[in-house]
Parts: sequence; structure tokens; C-alpha cells
Amino acid sequence: MAVENPSLEEIGAILKKSKRIAVVGLSNKPDRTSYMVSEVMQKAGYDIIPVNPSVDEVLGVKAVASLKDIEGHIDIVNVFRRSEQLFDVAKEFDEIDADVFWAQQGLVNEEAYEFLKEKGYTVIMDLCIKVAHALTK
Repeated sequence: MAVENPSLEEIGAILKKSKRIAVVGLSNKPDRTSYMVSEVMQKAGYDIIPVNPSVDEVLGVKAVASLKDIEGHIDIVNVFRRSEQLFDVAKEFDEIDADVFWAQQGLVNEEAYEFLKEKGYTVIMDLCIKVAHALTK
């Protein structure tokens, strides 16, 4: 099964109704893409939850070690990890209360995609959430 993202209109609807974004692999270094993208999304009004066991805090928010450490519902899990790590993140995603699995631009893993689609999840891969947000405002 090839990876097929929702339409731009569907992505716009997802972003409009979403409030909480857990960012897996969010770096505390301002020159990293994960930091820059998450900062823009935070300034746009989204609650950003850093998921990185190597840092204490990012963008003024206490980091958690894993998705399972987040209390409450997550609208989007935005992933900044290598493509080969996406399946492990997808398995953890399946164990929490979240709606959308979003792998950043350049990241694709068909095994993770098929695993999540078969369970009925919305999956977006190889697309920058910041770019999608700008295109659908």
C-alpha cells in the first residue's frame, strides 16, 4: 500500500480543529528544524508538548520521555525521527489517546502507515506541518 495523505482541504480541517500537538523528537536547540517548526505552531496558538527523553524543557514547556507520559487527549502526534524509527513511534501512538499521526517532510515508513491505517487512524507522512498550516489558513 502506497502512502496517500488526506487532501489539503482535509488537512486544513484537521489543523483547524486540533489544539494539542505532541512533538516526538523535539530538540531544545533553536537552530533545529523541529524547534523552528514547533515554535511557529506554538505562536499560532497550538499547545506543544515536547516528547524527548534527552531534554527537560523546550519552548517553555516541560518535556516528557514518551507519548505514554502525556495525560489527556492529543490531537496530533508530529514526528521528527528517522523514517526507520516511525514504526516504533506508530506502535506507541496506538497505545495512547491521539487522533492523527503526522511524520514530517522527508519521513516515510510504509509499515507504520499500513499498521495505523488498518486501525482506522488518520496518517500524514512526508509533509511539514508548518507548511500545511500556512497553506490552509
